[in-house]
Amino acid sequence: MTTLETYFSLASLLLLFVFDGRVQSAVFDVKNYGGKADGKLDISKKEACSAKGSNRIVVPKGTYSIGLTDLNGPCKGAMELQVQGTLLAPINPSKYAKDSWITFAYIDRFKLSGGETFNGQGQVAWKQNNCGRNPKCKRLPVSLRFDFITNSVVQDVTSLDSKNFHVNVLGGKNLTFDRFTITAPGDSVNIDGIHIGHSNGINIINSNITTGDDCISIGGASEQIRITNLRCGHGHGISMGSSGKTTDEFVSGIFVRNCTFYDTDNGVRIKTWPALQDGMASDMHFEDIMMKNVRNPIVIYQVYCPWNQCNPKLPSKVKIANVTFKNIRGSSAIAVAVRLNCSSSFPCQKVELADINLMYRGKEGPAKSLCANVKPTL
Repeated sequence: MTTLETYFSLASLLLLFVFDGRVQSAVFDVKNYGGKADGKLDISKKEACSAKGSNRIVVPKGTYSIGLTDLNGPCKGAMELQVQGTLLAPINPSKYAKDSWITFAYIDRFKLSGGETFNGQGQVAWKQNNCGRNPKCKRLPVSLRFDFITNSVVQDVTSLDSKNFHVNVLGGKNLTFDRFTITAPGDSVNIDGIHIGHSNGINIINSNITTGDDCISIGGASEQIRITNLRCGHGHGISMGSSGKTTDEFVSGIFVRNCTFYDTDNGVRIKTWPALQDGMASDMHFEDIMMKNVRNPIVIYQVYCPWNQCNPKLPSKVKIANVTFKNIRGSSAIAVAVRLNCSSSFPCQKVELADINLMYRGKEGPAKSLCANVKPTL
């Protein structure tokens, strides 16, 4: 980056959208409207959504600093933001007046594409991230928020070194992440890849996630989530739940297929809080999965209580039912390759394991399983 600070606003471009209702399909290159690489870019104007037809805004190759940005609908037509250059977030966490860097909200038929990178520049912020043990902490910003985005696609995009979650999906419906890449080191604390909540019909396909916490975490009020052909490295694998902490905790219709986990603390995990709220986690299926040196390849854990934020001696009130683990193979980093620890008040129902082939070659002997309050079908 040069020291030159060139401010560019899309206002003139977006006014074209507002006042020319005849536009049905157009491509706008921000360089034609004053945008310069190695400068500052502003794409925060809501008026882009006022254009009819299908329109595409192109950020060409180059490096741009971009501040806190909200792109809000509803829009009159389909819209694509094609980012071919690298976007840099503000480095200092104190510069953030809200909990996200870039937010896309209330847009139907939206596409984010371009093959380049959203760089959260999170290394300084990771040292300040103590939210895992301090519920009253100041929340660091999520890189990309997708709030109430419907019938949309995120394709060929990379998120690098976010300060907090790389992606947060809230209220999404029929939203697909395809060839999506997330990259952060294993010591990026509490940095989930994609967090999903209150959403229906979210698809994550053909993607690669390496980060310090969950590759994908699925929160309450989420259903019909499909994860296919994912590579998940470092961090904590894929987690369903943390259910039972609040009152909206149902998770249903989760399908994880044809995925690879390597050097993670967990593989596929269902976790619930003890003794707080009722909930339901059902219809979850994990199939055709490769584990490579994973510490806990298969986990149901209903005494999730990090940093003593609850009483782990009290049983969870969340009911778990209709869960299958099929054709899961590879290597476990510890002897207990399968751990099913269900609630004593509501034992897990209809849990099936089939074609499980997990090897452990350490000094503790062959791989084994531990089960409590569940009678799985084998």
